Amino acid sequence: MHWVDIGVNLPNSRLKIEPMLARAATADVNQIILTGTDLTQSKQAADLAGDYPGRLYSTAGVHPHSAKDVTPDYLATIRQLAACPQVVAIGECGLDFNRNISSPEQQISVFEQQLELASELHLPVFLHERDAFAEQYALLKKYRSQLTGGVVHCFTGDITQMQAYLELDLYIGVTGWVCDPLRGHALREAVTNLPVERLLLETDAPYLRPKTLGEQKIKGVSQNEPCYLPHIAHQLSELMQVDLSDIQRHSANNSQKLFNLI
Repeated sequence: MHWVDIGVNLPNSRLKIEPMLARAATADVNQIILTGTDLTQSKQAADLAGDYPGRLYSTAGVHPHSAKDVTPDYLATIRQLAACPQVVAIGECGLDFNRNISSPEQQISVFEQQLELASELHLPVFLHERDAFAEQYALLKKYRSQLTGGVVHCFTGDITQMQAYLELDLYIGVTGWVCDPLRGHALREAVTNLPVERLLLETDAPYLRPKTLGEQKIKGVSQNEPCYLPHIAHQLSELMQVDLSDIQRHSANNSQKLFNLI
């Protein structure tokens, strides 16, 4: 049994991928999904994942921040990328009304189009949501019967929101946010009611380095990396009162099931 990190952003340089993967393997993190947030990054992620079959996978989609930048043929590009065997989900897609880098109208339009594409292609969705729960939930509920499935990436909400997503039979992606006793207070309470059958683990590297690491550092690692995924799992094990081995087994099995990982 090994760990699966379902959410890693592209390293700044392809030269950094080998040492990152080596450190991940030392921590038994043997499968990683790279996140596509726009067409350029989705292509880069797919290309990189294609070089490491069975170890790296990727998603293809448009983050709500980039909704304003889509071209008329953007869905055709996502469709083309989604035909690659290493591309396992549509996204990162969703709604983000916190900063409104793209207008809410643009975000909703692009999100709905990606939900339709995911339904057509029978691929799960990799979801982003911030300060837009009601609108996102309504769209997901509208399309849920057509969707293969999905994960609420980097969930930071409260127990009420989590239960609503669970009622749609979605998975919950937990990051190092759960290791922050201050900002992560709502999440830390919510996960005590999260069934392990709906749990996925992710680092969202290089962001969200777990606060509870303190001054601990793995040599050569200045930011967050997949090698810290087991640390997040340890925190969850304590909060959920579930054995670490069960956290590992369920999160890995859930990841492989949702994304059809080989």
